[in-house]
Amino acid sequence: MKSRVLSTLLGCCATSLAISAIAQEPKTLPYVENGHARHVLDIYAPAGATNLPVVFWIHGGGWHTGDKANVQEKPRYFLEKGFVFVSINHRLLPEVVMEDLVGDVAKAFAWVQKHIAEYGGDPTRVLVGGHSSGAQLAALLCTDDRWLKKEGISFDVLIGCVPVDGDTYDIPAIIEVAETRRRVHHEPQASFGHRQKFGNDPAKHVDFSAVTHVAKDKGIPPFLILHVADHPDNAAQARRFGSVLKEAGLPVTVHGQKETNHTRINAEIGTEGDPVTPVLSDFVAKCLKP
Repeated sequence: MKSRVLSTLLGCCATSLAISAIAQEPKTLPYVENGHARHVLDIYAPAGATNLPVVFWIHGGGWHTGDKANVQEKPRYFLEKGFVFVSINHRLLPEVVMEDLVGDVAKAFAWVQKHIAEYGGDPTRVLVGGHSSGAQLAALLCTDDRWLKKEGISFDVLIGCVPVDGDTYDIPAIIEVAETRRRVHHEPQASFGHRQKFGNDPAKHVDFSAVTHVAKDKGIPPFLILHVADHPDNAAQARRFGSVLKEAGLPVTVHGQKETNHTRINAEIGTEGDPVTPVLSDFVAKCLKP
């Protein structure tokens, strides 16, 4: 009996180690033929994967920095949940404008649709997520269907969206808050703030805001909006986005986590004792229900 238990434990440990090893050595591939150096993505897949749901992850970094390798424990966590995990790069500001950057994300998603089955993924079951600037991009990709339609893809393939601690679901609002704060404190305005990053045009600020595009009957997937509870701007943006989704009758959970910060809420996903991870696990389980 003891030997059987030991064998089982060793087997579980071996599986966990195998998953961890795979998670540390992703397969890096271009998603645009003869494209930019940042037109690449990483695929983490368990050995022998077949028809597994897919996570499509977008890194943070203020749209002008960051890298697909900044995924911490998420590949291991999602592989253990039975997913294939994809982390993408995109071109960065100010080398390109925001339209090109969002277009890169859509092109990466289109590549995944065409090729992820070759790596054990199911292109009809994709969970989109991202942190910080990646949260804005994930939310926009899952609400403004024009970007995926341009690539010949419908929202039918989306099973959920997890934006993590974004502050730009309503861009005009964050611009007004930030600029008012600087003005009343007699501080200079930012030279490369949200106003400039999103095109320095009020119409573009509205158009790049996920809240603008929320509507019934578009096929928008369920949302889990994670945010730092004690950050006034990010919390307000999360609540604003959540209320717009709720008013449209769409499934949404807004979870504010106390005693964390902008970096930790993302980096600690999947780690032992992390309070956000059970919330994510519950959401993922619901997304996978037929």
